[in-house]
Amino acid sequence: MAIHKVGIIGTGNVGVAGAYAMFVQGTCSEMVLVDLDTKRAHGEAMDLMHGQAYSGRIAVRAGGYEDLAGAQVVVITAGAAQKPGETRLDLLNNNARVFRSIAQDLDQHVPDACVVVASNPVDILTWMMQELSDRPASRIIGTGTMLDTSRFRSLLGHHYDVDPRSVHGYVLGEHGDSEFAAWSTVSIGGKSPVRSTVLGRKWDSKQMQELFVRVRDAAYEIIDGKGYTNLAIGLVISRLVARILQDRHSIQPVSVRLDEVYDLPGLCISVPALIGANGVERLIHLNLTENERAALEHSAGILRDQIETVSLQD
Repeated sequence: MAIHKVGIIGTGNVGVAGAYAMFVQGTCSEMVLVDLDTKRAHGEAMDLMHGQAYSGRIAVRAGGYEDLAGAQVVVITAGAAQKPGETRLDLLNNNARVFRSIAQDLDQHVPDACVVVASNPVDILTWMMQELSDRPASRIIGTGTMLDTSRFRSLLGHHYDVDPRSVHGYVLGEHGDSEFAAWSTVSIGGKSPVRSTVLGRKWDSKQMQELFVRVRDAAYEIIDGKGYTNLAIGLVISRLVARILQDRHSIQPVSVRLDEVYDLPGLCISVPALIGANGVERLIHLNLTENERAALEHSAGILRDQIETVSLQD
């Protein structure tokens, strides 16, 4: 039986949710938790290990970067938190320093692993890691709009009273306020386009726009209620890691470098990509509508403006 080893850098709310989802779903056979707070990492690892009687034998331990050797995938959930009085630019440059250190350690101890970035702002931090690491950009993937797409499919499933797994389609662009629903990609049980009558429900533009706004603004509502988001992104992390480990050639909307398609070079943004053991195997070029293409370019412009403010130098 193949040994699937995964490292998680950061044992905050998102890191622990990702570790728990992978533990329960049996995504890997070995997991190493890395955190500056070594005591917390040890406690989280021990807590998970005590559930083996119900999930199966999965080795979980705390460790340092040297303990990541042999891991096929490393997930980054760490990052600098915004402090009172700090600007967004301050935060980005603080994260550049954090990610520079992480990139150096990963390149030294686990140079061949695929790296999954789940820290926010995920598109900018994915770009940072690609710039700072020696590994190919195709082996550094941001979770991007996988979570937004899951929210989108969940709300559409509720609207049409079907299993969300029977709903297909994407939220694309920035994982943030400029993301957009690519309605031209949406189908329900093979029924496409949805701008028609589906399962007896007529298309209502106003209602569908309101549904998308709920998707886009979901994080704000969740944070207002509980202070942070972590459970659904934990499932996203587990899903993406599994697709890499199992070489599933699954198509997911992830944050990737667009040098090859869409004529939007030099940044990371979410479009559908074929994911396998080598990370991004291929980008999927969609026949977006004129409005959707404009929305993608608008989202890319916002990210490019942010990238231009970041200093990656010491």
